[in-house]
Amino acid sequence: MSASLPAASSLFKRRNVVRGLIAIVLAGLIAAGLLVAYLLLVIAPNLPSLDTITDYRPKIPLRIYTADKVLIGEFGEEHRDFIPIKDMPEMMKKAILAVEDARFYEHGGIDWLRVPGAIRSNLGGGFRQGGSTITMQVARNFFLTRDKVIARKLNEVMLAYKIEAALSKDQILELYMNQIYLGQRSFGFGSAAQVYYGKPLKDLSIGEMAMLAGLPKNPAHHNPAVNPKRARQRQHVVLKRMRELDYITEEQYQKALHEPLRVNNRGQEFDTHAEYVAELARQVVYAKFKDEAYNKGISVYTTILKADQDAAYESVRRNVLAYDQRHGYRGPEAYIELPAGDEERDDAIEEALQKRPGSDRLIPAVVLDAGPKNVKVQDPFGQEITITGDGLRLAAPALAAGARDGFRLRPGAIVRIMRGEKNAWVITQVPQVAAAFVSIDAVTGAYHALVGGFDYNLQKFNHVTQAWRQPGSSIKPFIYSAALEKGFSPATIINDVPIELTGAETGNETWRPGNDDGVYDGPITMRTALAKSKNVASVRILRNITVPYAHDYLGKFGFDLGRQPKNLTLALGTGAVTPLQLAGAYAVFANGGYQIEPYLISRIVDGNGAVISETKPPASLQENARVIDVRNAFVTDSMLREVTRTGTGAAAARLGRPDIAGKTGTTSDAMDGWFSGYGGGIVAVSWMGYDDPKSLGGREFGATVAMPIWMDYMRVALQQRPPQERAVPAGLTQVDGEWLYDEFMGDAAVHSLDMGDAAPALDAPAANQAPAEKPAIN
Repeated sequence: MSASLPAASSLFKRRNVVRGLIAIVLAGLIAAGLLVAYLLLVIAPNLPSLDTITDYRPKIPLRIYTADKVLIGEFGEEHRDFIPIKDMPEMMKKAILAVEDARFYEHGGIDWLRVPGAIRSNLGGGFRQGGSTITMQVARNFFLTRDKVIARKLNEVMLAYKIEAALSKDQILELYMNQIYLGQRSFGFGSAAQVYYGKPLKDLSIGEMAMLAGLPKNPAHHNPAVNPKRARQRQHVVLKRMRELDYITEEQYQKALHEPLRVNNRGQEFDTHAEYVAELARQVVYAKFKDEAYNKGISVYTTILKADQDAAYESVRRNVLAYDQRHGYRGPEAYIELPAGDEERDDAIEEALQKRPGSDRLIPAVVLDAGPKNVKVQDPFGQEITITGDGLRLAAPALAAGARDGFRLRPGAIVRIMRGEKNAWVITQVPQVAAAFVSIDAVTGAYHALVGGFDYNLQKFNHVTQAWRQPGSSIKPFIYSAALEKGFSPATIINDVPIELTGAETGNETWRPGNDDGVYDGPITMRTALAKSKNVASVRILRNITVPYAHDYLGKFGFDLGRQPKNLTLALGTGAVTPLQLAGAYAVFANGGYQIEPYLISRIVDGNGAVISETKPPASLQENARVIDVRNAFVTDSMLREVTRTGTGAAAARLGRPDIAGKTGTTSDAMDGWFSGYGGGIVAVSWMGYDDPKSLGGREFGATVAMPIWMDYMRVALQQRPPQERAVPAGLTQVDGEWLYDEFMGDAAVHSLDMGDAAPALDAPAANQAPAEKPAIN
């Protein structure tokens, strides 16, 4: 009897367990049934339409191109470059699948084998880790929020099944790889490749692809431009997973692990630096299309030529740096305290350098150790670089024993370094001086190159179109051109001696204009006066032809007359012009007397490739655009060629071309330096000066600061352009090597120019008289 009680008790317990299990199963089935009913009856009918993905139209940004179809700018809230799945690199797909969804091609939208792991991971509270497949991520990215709540997760599951039913696996993967956000405003892996590495996705290495594949999990945390250490750690996780799945070999794995990665930490950059051009084009398109300009895939093709733009950009950079270094080192940009620990020190350096504004090839670095013969620095990538020899030349005063605090190079100093000659590192600095350059086609007005400043990242102000500066002697050719219409010729003699103008003449106080170099040559020809840029001679000419006449005459060239003075200082360029305005004005001399309208955009194309607008310049210049006599343009051109042969622009002779013409310009106290000129059908203007005007230096002139920029550009731009020679227009006669208008031949009244000075006026010469007896202005 007693033996049967334990057996009965055991049987009872087993029955209870079975009943409990049955109850649990029934409860589970009921719950599952209710869940299925909820999914089918509540969630499924309310799922959003899949039109967004079945008719996928990504937001493609506004893109700006050169005339030869080189991308120079992109604008939009989203950087995106759609790549069809058939063109997606196989290794990029493998990297993504390895770390995000290795069984993507095997499951039906939900990878149930990953669900238990996700549940265990999340038992600690909240949805810290999900078992999200790529399909579920597509559902979330297109239709749902990222809130980690049960309702959103259920919607995600049902949407995943709906998407799998509507699209093929390749279509789903294509959506994912083009839509996913990857940091730095880049969406999709095609765009991320350009943003982080500055090259197409197909050109990335395995290591670079693995770095990008690590971004979807947390783009901010693993952003290689902001957090290189964390990005590298995440990259190693991706590479390890790719190796485990045999997507890469051991050799490829090891190579990728140790590959140095040069990540662009300043956002998207382009092969050709034309940031000022891109911004001008953006303004035009935005004025037409407003915010829609940034997401409709509009493409803008400018008239800029890549080779010309590259030459202009490099010339401005090179010559501005050369000027800046001629005027000495200004000292470190800042100082930081360096912690004792290596890791803390690296973090402090990384934080400090991320705050420094980027400037192409001028890399910020922190000094670790400094001595008179070598300086050790650490760059933003954590590399230690030792600089010696000529690399210390600029900064040598800051390494001297007696260098003052705030100027001395010591540990913690923030400096700039760059690659110098023979690729050696040198200490440099960011220039403070500004510069601008623009070139246009002399006939069509199409821009060939435009550089609005030393560095767009440092200053967005476009000096080509926005900087109103005194032109100095660059204005003189227009005064001389006006004089030709009053009977002057290049042979006219002008007395280059000091002059004093009374208050009655100036309308103010007595004025004694002088030549820049203090040298006076006495009687000289008008040709020589322009070639040598004689101030006094120019004032004498203007006084004779009268200020009102010359002032109105400048309007023929497109100058803003409201910005030009109505007094005798007009001859010395005390008005205001922009580099672009000056280029358009010199084009009149270059093209034979026609005013042209510079233009930048050749055509605008919509996202479907249809042309929205197009600018087609006329095949030839129209007579209704003529603003000066063809003879005037010819004679003035001959004088401007003299400037570049024997005058202040004689350095241009090194270009070895007979068709080079131009004029230097230096304002009072060398506040501005200019060179404006043309050749081979190209008109170009270069300028240098300080935004907060101050002297460029007592030994600096337009010929030393602006002309080198112009020449370095023209040396490249003219390579494929043969020299242009002009036919002599009808109505000109050459006398003793100089050109005269036929109607002024023998007109003594015109050439007897008594300026009221003590020197007597000379009569016009007969055709066979010697040059010494040519007409004079005293």
